[in-house]
Order: sequence, then structure tokens, then C-alpha cells
Amino acid sequence: MASILDQYEDSQNIRQHSRVSAANIGITHSGFVNVRLEEEKPIFNKQRIDFSPPEKINHFSVCNNQLCMSLGKDTLLRIDLGKPDQPNQIELGRKDDSKVHKLFLDPTGSHLVISLTTNECVYLNRNTQKVRSLSRWRGHLIESIGWNKLTGSETNTGPILVGTSQGIIFEAEISASEGTLFNTNPDQYFRQVHSLEEDGKPAPVCCLEVERGLESKYFIVATTRKRLFQFVGKLAEGSEQQGFSSIFAQNQDLLPSFQEFPVNMGYSEITFYTSKLRSSPKTFAWMMGNGVLYGQLDYVRPDSLLSDVQVWEYTSDIDLNFVKPISIVLTQFHFLLLLPDRVKGICTLNGQVVHEDVFPEKFGSLKKMIKDPITGLVWIYTEKAVFRYHIQREARDVWQMYMSMNKFDLAKEYCKDRPECLDMVLAKEAEHCFQNKRYLESAKCYALTQNYFEEIALRFIEAKQEEALKEFLIKKLTNFKPTEKTQITLLVTWLTELYLNRLGQLETDDGKQHLFLETREEFRTFLKSPKHKECFYNNRNTIYDLLASHGDVDNMVYFSVIMQDYERVISHYCQHDDYSAALDVLSKHCDDKLFYKFSPVLMQHIPKKVVDAWIQMGNRLDPKNLIPALVNYSQMGSMQQINETIRYMEFCVYELDVKDEAIHNYLLSLYAKHKPDSLLWYLKQAGTHVSDIHYDLKYALRLCAEHGYLQACVLVYKIMELYEEAVDLALQVDVDLAKSCADLPEDDEELRKKLWLKIARHVVQEEKDVKKAMNCLSSCNLLKIEDILPFFPDFVTIDHFKEAICNSLEEYNQHIEELKQEMEEATESAKRIREDIQEMRNKYGVVESQEKCATCDFPLLNRPFYLFLCGHMFHYDCLLQEVIPHLSSYKQNKLDELQKKLAATTQTTKSRHRPKEEDTVSLGKGQGSREQIKSDIDDIIACECVYCGELMIKSIDKPFIEPQKFDQEMSSWL
Repeated sequence: MASILDQYEDSQNIRQHSRVSAANIGITHSGFVNVRLEEEKPIFNKQRIDFSPPEKINHFSVCNNQLCMSLGKDTLLRIDLGKPDQPNQIELGRKDDSKVHKLFLDPTGSHLVISLTTNECVYLNRNTQKVRSLSRWRGHLIESIGWNKLTGSETNTGPILVGTSQGIIFEAEISASEGTLFNTNPDQYFRQVHSLEEDGKPAPVCCLEVERGLESKYFIVATTRKRLFQFVGKLAEGSEQQGFSSIFAQNQDLLPSFQEFPVNMGYSEITFYTSKLRSSPKTFAWMMGNGVLYGQLDYVRPDSLLSDVQVWEYTSDIDLNFVKPISIVLTQFHFLLLLPDRVKGICTLNGQVVHEDVFPEKFGSLKKMIKDPITGLVWIYTEKAVFRYHIQREARDVWQMYMSMNKFDLAKEYCKDRPECLDMVLAKEAEHCFQNKRYLESAKCYALTQNYFEEIALRFIEAKQEEALKEFLIKKLTNFKPTEKTQITLLVTWLTELYLNRLGQLETDDGKQHLFLETREEFRTFLKSPKHKECFYNNRNTIYDLLASHGDVDNMVYFSVIMQDYERVISHYCQHDDYSAALDVLSKHCDDKLFYKFSPVLMQHIPKKVVDAWIQMGNRLDPKNLIPALVNYSQMGSMQQINETIRYMEFCVYELDVKDEAIHNYLLSLYAKHKPDSLLWYLKQAGTHVSDIHYDLKYALRLCAEHGYLQACVLVYKIMELYEEAVDLALQVDVDLAKSCADLPEDDEELRKKLWLKIARHVVQEEKDVKKAMNCLSSCNLLKIEDILPFFPDFVTIDHFKEAICNSLEEYNQHIEELKQEMEEATESAKRIREDIQEMRNKYGVVESQEKCATCDFPLLNRPFYLFLCGHMFHYDCLLQEVIPHLSSYKQNKLDELQKKLAATTQTTKSRHRPKEEDTVSLGKGQGSREQIKSDIDDIIACECVYCGELMIKSIDKPFIEPQKFDQEMSSWL
């Protein structure tokens, strides 16, 4: 008993898969290689449970992995399939004449109702060992129970429906609790809600099923031997616990909806298929006398739950007089029919028997087939054995059936993970559409297949279906990989030709203008497809040739824009004198090179718009590259072009602050030729210093001179600092202008005087105005009356100069007096200096014996020393050490040289012990030289006190610690 679920495959179902069948290897027309390495297992795989019952199996039920079976006379065996090694055996303890009629197990596997042949019922809960009697159910032979899938739980069934052999439907509820003092029975209530009849007589309720649809609508399906009843009604929200009696009450006024078949085999059975747990069933199959009624369940229809029903008639080997079907189980695409010695699997799509499994006689006749709605396993039992069916990949061949029924969408749905099968479906669908002259749909399907491309294309060409061919090529192109560049190029070119042919046909037909616009838009969408952008770009010359051969100028321009070949677009517009459109393209794409190329043409025709576009571009354009266009048409164009040229040049100079000399020179030339009033203003605001000027001064001077703009020439001369030329030219214009030029050389008085003499001579000789000449004297303090007298003619009387001459003499007398006073002050100062020098010779200082050096703090008198008037005293060597770091490199070198000479002189003196007369003379010279060297050294190191003099002031910005010694000093403090 411990190994009840040890599974093994029956010997008749074991197949060897040791080698690959050669028949399963091949290449189909679609290009897919179909190789099966091993034969697939059957859809319905039977397994016998290794279980030998101690007694005969009378009845069997399984749900939610809870298995219950009635053994022998009075034994009930319960097995939790999750714990197969722990079976639970219970004795019912019934009377001798009491037998089990049927077992009913709810969807949770918790509630077991046992119907007895003595019109009694007992109840057993999964969590108890005690069998309890359902007293309210007594007197009725229970044939079916409709469980409540929504409110049922492990402790309470909720409202359920119970069908009896007398056609009465009761509503009941069972609770697993121990009850109360006044009610110890598990059955809460048991009341009649409806009764079923056949031919005016009560008929047993063979099956009951309760399902919930949308919007709280409930459907109850009940079957008798040859009738199928439907009850439809709504329950208020939250009233599910109150039962289903109201649904039957809603159908009292109308005859119950039912379907009836003439043949009666004494019983019937209905089964449902649910795709997901806790969802409503999708299909049903009802086994009755005429066959199996199969159909869909439609919860939306208000009148009937059943839809698309059809009857599968029993095959010839099923004779109801001798061999009747026992049970039926519905799966997704099949229903299994249980016969006394075999199981038949029938496909619900085409009604064909696809599986037949004959059971050996040694196990006895088959008694019942049950499907666990939770796990989906199918169980079959005889009196001696238990079998189980595994359903594996039931939908594997469904696509073929749908394909044969021309239900291609469903066929594709069930083979989408098998590309070789999907290709066959697509090919069949494409052929079907082609035969029915639905060429566009056929093209779309053919494009997804692996069939030969040339064969399909030729079929559409022979049928003269260019639209379908185009659709096929588009879809095929979409499916190409980016690496298949050759194929993409061919299809892109072919499609372009097809589009152009179609556009050419539609353009000539005025009645198809709308279609023409749609096709053109479709073609343009194709041209700008980002997926094929690279292909179009690499083959753009070919596309251009095709467009040109068809004369499709508009699409050529459109394609050029897509390829960013704006040069071709602009050239096209210029050739057709549409300059505004050309400028729009330029302005939109802001390509500076194209601006440089096409500006000459555009400037000739639309100068204002062109200049506006240039100004909008701003710094993105180099004005220097636009000069050729400006020079060309400003010289030979209208005044409008010239004005627009000046406007752009002014924008470059004043707004963009362009400093390029060519731009400034060109603007200067335009001002000189066409706007002389702006010339002088430009020169003035451009600056007065050479470093501020961005135009060529010599060019500007020549330009102004050629056009006779003397005042502008004077301004240029002033900037060039050619003051004599500026004054000479200014005298031709205005004396005041010349005067302003004469005052410019402020640092050169001689030049200023010369320039003012020029002005005075001009005033005297040219204008012969004595008063103006006198004004020159007052304007420039460098000129005297004697400087300008030679310019006057001899006949001029002295009365005109009387005042000027007197003023000049007075200035001379005042100057002489000032010189005399300076001489007296100098004489007095020299006298005081001589007295100070004489006094200094007699000055002395007293040095005490305890005096110390200001630097080393050692006694001063033990070494040569210096005494300064400020009171500081230094040893010779200490002062030398203090002064040297502050000396310049020149003085340091000079000091080193003097010290070497002094050392050499001292050495020479020591080497002479007895000097001769001539030696004495030379010694005296050497002594004088030695004293001079010492004096020179003193002049360098002792010219001033190192602490009080200029050296200390100059060293104020030097650090106390030299940078190179700073780290060393820092480390010494750590």
C-alpha cells in the first residue's frame, strides 16, 4: 500500500528511441530543416498505479489531490496524493443491505458525500475520521451534486444543489463543525427548489453544474437522461451565501430552457473544460444517447449559455444495445470517451478519433473515468486496478487541423514557437488568399515565409498585381537583417521603380488625384525610413537617376532633403529662379559652406533677404568668405544691393566686433564711394591709436586722398603720427584743425614749435591777418614775437606788434632776474658746503674699550672696525658679511676684484726685506696703490651704515629665512 503512486509505463506503451529515423530528416520547400532526434511521446500517456486493492473497488472519486474510493462492502479508503504513504482507511459501519451508490467530492477535496442505495447519505470531512449522517437528506437517492466553487471552503460547502433520482433539485448546505445543542447534524438545511421531468414524468438529475458569469449572473446546468436544462439569473452582490433558489424563481414564469434528444440510454454525463484555476469553464461536452454534444460556453448571451454546439455521433463500434459509453472527460482539444474495454480520444476540432487505448481483460471491465479539475489528471478504475492519464502537449498538432479548416489565425497561434510549422501555415494561408484573389493579404503572408523569393515575385508579376508585389517587397524588406545589404539594396531600388511607375500612372488620371496624393505620401515615407537610410545614402546616385528618368522633380527635391544633399536642392531652386525657396533651405539647415557657394547668386536677386539670413547666422559665417559675393554685385548691382552690403558690413563691425582688416578696409571703401557722410564718423570711432585700428592706414589714406576727403586724410595722418603732413593738409581746410594737430606732439617741443611756425606763416603770408598771427602767439607759449617777425612784409608798421614786443621784453627781463637769483643761491650753497667739509675733517668719535660689534656682539677693539655717525660699530669682516648679500652682482664682482688686488699687494710688500732706492720708490707707489684699493673697498662696503642706510630699506621685502633654507629651519624646530 505504501507504493500506491509508484508510477511506471505499461509495457504496451514503451517505445524505443535509439536511432534517428531517416524518414524524419529532410529539407522542405520552405527552407526549414525538420529534424526529429526522437519520436515524440503520445498526447495521452497511460500509467498504471502500482496498487492491488484488498477488496473490489466499487466507487472512486478524486479532486484537489484527495483520492477517495469505496472498497468491498463497508470500507472507505482516503489518500492524500501529496502524502501517498499515509493512506486512511475508515469503516462506514452500515447495515447489511446498505451499499454505496455514489461518491461526491467537492472542489477543495474537503467534503465527501456518500450516497447509499438505501436512500441515505453520510458525510465525511477530510480532517475527521467520523462519518456523520445527513438526516435531512434521508429518503432521497442522490444522483448529482452541484458544488459551490465560489463560497465553498474546507469547513463549509456554502449553498449547493443536490439532484435526486426522482428529478428533484434541492438546495442544501453542509458544515464540518460539531453543531449546536439543538442541531448536531452537519446539514444546515435541505429544501426543494425545482424539479425536472422527461415526457411528463420525473427524470433523474444526472448532472448539476453551477457557474458564475459577468455582473453577478449565475448559470445552472442540469441534465437528465436526454435533456439539458439551463437556468440563468442574477444574485445581488454579497447574497451568494443565501443560495440559488432565487435563480429558479426567476425562471418559474417561463418554461425552462432545455435541449432534448430522442435517444435515451438510461443516463447521461456532462463535463466541462476550464483553462485556468478559479475561472469559468470555456467548453462543455455532454454524453447522451445520440452522441456527444460539444460546444462553447458564452457568458455574454442573455438567453442561452451554450453556443456553437455540434453533435458527434457515436462510431459504428458503439452500439447502445450492447456497448454503451460509460464516462466522458473534456480536455482543451479532445474529449475522452470511456467504454467497457477501451478509451477513445476524439478531437473536438474535426471529430476524428485520434487515440484509442484498449485495456487488457485481466484488469476487468472499466467502471468510471474521472478528471481532477485542479491537477488536470484523468483517472480510470476497474474493480482490480487504477490507471492514470497524463496529457502532454495536447496542442502540438492542433495547428494542422486549424490549417486544414482554413482557420489560419488560430493555426498560427498554436505553432508560433515552431518556426517550421508556422512557415507552413503562412504558406498555406498565402496560397489560399492568392487563389481567392486577395492578393494584398497573400503578399503579406508570402513575405513572412521562407519560400523562394523569385517564384513568389514572378507569380505576382504574371498576375499583373503590382500593388501586391509592392506589398510583398515591403514586407520582405522589413524582415531583412541589416547585414543583408545586397538584398536590401535590390529591394529598395525595385520598390522605388514600382512607386515611380504607380505615381506616373496616377498623375495623368484626374479622377484619382486623392489616390495619387496618398501614394506619394507613402512613397515619401518609404524614402525617409530610418531603417533603410544607410542603403539610400550609399545608393543615392542610383535613386537620383531613377527619379530623373521619371521626371519626378518634386520627389527628387524631397529625397535630396532627406539625404541632406542640400546643395542639389538649392541648385534646383536657383535653376528655376525660386531664390526665396533656396534661401529658406539655406536658412533652415545653416550650412556655412553652402552659404558661401550660393550667396553670390542669391545676393544678385534678393539682397535684403540674403543679408537678413547672414545676420541671423551671426558668428557661424565668416564674413571674409562672403566678400567675393559682396564685391561682385555691389560694384555692378543696384543701390539696394550696395545698401544691403553696407548694412551687413556694419553688422560685422559693430555687432560681431569683427577685427579682420579686409572687412574694415572693404567697409571703408564702401563709405568712401557711396556714403561719405559716414566715412569721417567711422574713422573717428575706430580709435586714435595704431593698436586700436583694424583697417589699413595707408589704404585708408590713399582712398581718402583719391576721393578728396581732406579732413579724413588729416585724421589718418594724425593716427599715423605724421603731424607735419597733417598740419600742412589741415591748413588747406581749417586753421583751427591745424592748431589741433600742432598740439599733438606733446613730448617734442621742437616739433610743436615748428608746426606752430607753419601755422603762423600760413596766417601771415596766405591770409595776411596780423590779428590771427598774434592769436597764434597766445595759443602756443613756445612762439615768440621774434619768431614770426620775419614772416611779415616790410611795410607793416610796428604799431601792430607794440604790445607783443613789450610783453616779450618784460619776459626776458623777468627771466634774467630769475637767473641772477639762482646764481646767488648757488654761490651761497657752495659756500656752506665748503664749510661743512672743513668741519667734517675735524670730527672724531670715541670708542670705549667695552664697546662691542653690532653684529657679532664681540669686543670691537680686538679686530679692525668701522664707526658710523649714527653710532653703530662693526668689525671689518662682520660688516663685509652683512653688506655682501645686499650688493648688486656688479658691485659684488667689483669687491671680489679689489680684495684680490689688495691680497696681491700685501704679499708683495711682505716679500721685500731690504728695499733699494728704486725699490723704495716703487714701494711708495705700491703703498699708494694699496691705500687706493682700501679706499675703493670702503666706498663699497662702508659708504653707509648697513642698519640705517638705504640697504636696509631695500631689503624690507626679503624674507628673514631664505626659501631654500626654510625646510631645513622648519625641521630644526620639530
